[in-house]
Amino acid sequence: MNTFPIGGVHPSENKLSRGTAVETLPLPDEVTIPLAQHIGAPATAKVAKGDKVLTGQLIAEASSFMSANIHSPISGTVTAVDMAVNGQGLRQMMITIKREGDEWVETIDRSTELKRECTLAPADIIAKIKDAGIVGMGGATFPTHVKLSVPPGKKAEYLIINGVECEPYLTSDHRTMLERGEELLTGVEILKKALGVDKAVVGIENNKPDAIAHLKSLVEKSFPGIEIMPLKVRYPQGGEKQLIAAVTGREVPPPPGLPIDVGAVVCNASTTVAVYEAVQKNKPLIERIVTITGKELASPKNLLTRMGTPITTLIEAAGGLPEGEVKVLNGGPMMGRAMCNLASPVTKGCSGITVLSGADASRTAESECIKCAKCVSACPMSLEPYFISKLSRRKNWEAVEANNITDCIECGCCQFTCPAGIPLLDYVRLGKQTVMGIIRARAAAAAKK
Repeated sequence: MNTFPIGGVHPSENKLSRGTAVETLPLPDEVTIPLAQHIGAPATAKVAKGDKVLTGQLIAEASSFMSANIHSPISGTVTAVDMAVNGQGLRQMMITIKREGDEWVETIDRSTELKRECTLAPADIIAKIKDAGIVGMGGATFPTHVKLSVPPGKKAEYLIINGVECEPYLTSDHRTMLERGEELLTGVEILKKALGVDKAVVGIENNKPDAIAHLKSLVEKSFPGIEIMPLKVRYPQGGEKQLIAAVTGREVPPPPGLPIDVGAVVCNASTTVAVYEAVQKNKPLIERIVTITGKELASPKNLLTRMGTPITTLIEAAGGLPEGEVKVLNGGPMMGRAMCNLASPVTKGCSGITVLSGADASRTAESECIKCAKCVSACPMSLEPYFISKLSRRKNWEAVEANNITDCIECGCCQFTCPAGIPLLDYVRLGKQTVMGIIRARAAAAAKK
């Protein structure tokens, strides 16, 4: 069974909500919408305090090519366009809207009828995706219209749909594939047309046999030209570079190398459904499925949630926080980030909220590195995490850059395997963020000369 060639680990799956059908969360009374929900420049607000808005209305416009539009997830009155605190305790610009009913922009098709035929030209498909503010919904939040805009001199050969969902606990993509299979596969056909490719592969880890069987059945009946490929269960199989290697056998070159350099374009399963809705239903990205899960939660769920909904609302829908020591993560336990503000909103890249409790909520006490090299063996990018983290801790940024820290995909395999409990990922993330800032500053200085 296909997989990537280097590194990887096998954390406990804990897919507690895999058998739980998606529920629609009631509309929130108020939402806060960050203007930076994507990689690239934050969007620019197009509304002001006191303005009335409809569900699906553009409220913030992409400020550059590498940016994304943002639309109102509810109808009501804008009560603030100001700085607010996000889940990690950092202040960023957000639009706050108080709900008044649920009136939609009239051009949005809200019917559930499947619309298969797409007559648009490739450029028009990409334009609609851009207008709808679609970004990668697996967590990376890369603007989808940018990914589909193949640079001159490059050619897309493979469209790969990421249905792996290898992060422990999370099941939002799994439920999307089971419950919205026809919309997903129609989205694949639309993306194939936009890219001008013949080969489309949906990669799914073999721990989701129901999703594999369901999509294979749909392909056999109505969607020729799409391959459903079961993959070996191995984290981080869902990493873009690892998935490309598993499906095509091709290796994406180090930064600034991109998937298109090996002829591949990768889209997340939930993103692909959002593409279908944008192109065929004129629906912008205003809601998504979020897994709310944890061993001690009363009722782990998969919730269809409007953007901007407070995280506390999702936790309450799952039975509330358990008693005792807990840690709430935006994402899963491998790549998720601890939250200090549970009133912060659901965003486009929020695929899950994981509540860890008891011993799972505490880190292992840190001890001295024993130079076992387990982190090196586990790294899917062939880095030396123990060494890079030590350089980062010492703030030796020149050496950190020289040791290819920008190759790191922040998967957490190194920290997962470390018997000394060293927070390797934390220091690697710090080093990567610092070095990338240095690189940007260097490029800006060179551009001024």
